[in-house]
Amino acid sequence: MIAALTGIAASPLARAALRFSAVALAIVLFLLSIRRTGERVGRLAERLETSEEVNDVQRQMLEAAARRPRSHDELGDRLRDGRF
Repeated sequence: MIAALTGIAASPLARAALRFSAVALAIVLFLLSIRRTGERVGRLAERLETSEEVNDVQRQMLEAAARRPRSHDELGDRLRDGRF
């Protein structure tokens, strides 16, 4: 079997074909790697955008909680004054 492969690889045409195949395989693997990296980056960007939205909503909730009336009396005062 090894002798047959050695005989095939001995011809210049076969060596050129093997080189071409190796280069083509390397290019395909490189492109697949780039594609996977792009998908990963896209998922990370989407996760970042989602977390920014969540943080914005939480900040708004905290700001609203800071402005809330502290007691029933303060709530009544605000309702009477029309500031609520």
